[in-house]
This record gives sequence, structure tokens and C-alpha cells, in this order.
Amino acid sequence: MKTSRRDFLIGTSVVAGSSLIVPLAGLSQQKAPKKATQKKEEAEEDVSTNEDLMREHGVLNRVLLIYDETLRRIQANEKFDPAVVSNAAGIIKSFIEDYHEKLEEDHIFPRFEQAGKLIELTTNLRAQHAMGRRLTERITAAAKSGDNETLQTSLAAFNRMYRPHEAREDTVLFPALHKVVSKHEYDAMGEQFEGIERKTFGGDGFDMAVDKVTELEKQFGIYDIAQFTPSIPPTK
Repeated sequence: MKTSRRDFLIGTSVVAGSSLIVPLAGLSQQKAPKKATQKKEEAEEDVSTNEDLMREHGVLNRVLLIYDETLRRIQANEKFDPAVVSNAAGIIKSFIEDYHEKLEEDHIFPRFEQAGKLIELTTNLRAQHAMGRRLTERITAAAKSGDNETLQTSLAAFNRMYRPHEAREDTVLFPALHKVVSKHEYDAMGEQFEGIERKTFGGDGFDMAVDKVTELEKQFGIYDIAQFTPSIPPTK
């Protein structure tokens, strides 16, 4: 049977078109998982060990600001809600003392001590952790009982100790961690800390702590950071 040129062209077009459709379909199927994988990897991007520890210090700093404001109001004979102070102390106990400091005492300090590095510093930091826990107990009790005199002295002592404490950790101890552990061990610590955090709090403990301290700042009227910007007249 003879085939006309027109029939031949139609036939070859169909074959060519179908041969293109299959690879293109396959190509689109191959690309989809890649995009999904990229999104998954971005969502699961790990926070480094030092970044994790230092952002937890950010939570501590925000509680110190609540303590600062409490001190200011006591000294100015202004009213304040003692529940905000006791709840702030609760964040210190649960997130800083029972979790963050325990990580340092169980996993950070021993590595320096075993390596014979920064021994005097870790000794002082351990002692300050212990003193901080005693002060937190006093702050909580004083806030609940209305003992403003004890509350004032305890808050002042806590803030005076913890500002140099965390500054020394952020600028000396944590950066030196790279010198006493391998890169592999450093990365593994970050994963280990994340696992401990999720087990301790049943989820992202950092986000939970930030939400709590944010709510306390709003209740205390110090959430808007613009209020901390000084008003200085222009130089003539």
C-alpha cells in the first residue's frame, strides 16, 4: 500500500511528539523530588553549637531587662506586678538553670577541664551557676511574699553577676570550644543539644522561652524597644 507524503508527515509528527512527551514527563517527575528535598533541607537546617548557646543567652538577657525594670520601680516607689517577676524567675529556673547551664556543666566545661584549658574560668562559672540558683530561689520567694527589700538586693546581685558571666562565655569560652574539640565532635554536639532540648521541653524549648519572655515584657510594658532609645538634643 502506497503512503502519501501527507500521511507520512503526519505519522512522523505523531511519533516525534510522543517521543518528546515521555522524556519531558520524566524530567518533571525527576525535578519535583529535588525541590522537595531542598525545602526539607532548608527547614531542617541545624543551628551551630555556639549559636544555640548564645541565643539562649539572649533569653537570659531579656529576663535581666525585666529585673532591671523591677529594680527601677522599687527604687522609684512605683507599683509593679510581682507575678511578672516570679514568672520571669521561673524562666530562669526552667530554661537557663535546669537546661542551659546543665548543658554547660555536663558537656562544655568538662571538655575544657579534660584538655587543661581555661580551668580557672570554668571553676568560676560553675560557682556562679550555683550562686545564681540560690539567688533565683530568693527572688521567687521575695516576689511572692512582697519582700521588696530582699527582692531588690537579690535582683541587683543576680544582674551584676550574670552580665559579666555570659559576656565571658560568649567572648572567651564558646569561641575556644573549636580548639578543644574536632569539627566532627563540634557538629555532633549541636545535634545532641537539639535532641536534649526537644526531649526536655517536648519541642523547641528556645521558641517556647522566647514566647514566654515576650508575653512578660508586654505585661510589664517594656516590649517596645523604641522606649530604650535615648533622647539627646542635637549639638549646636
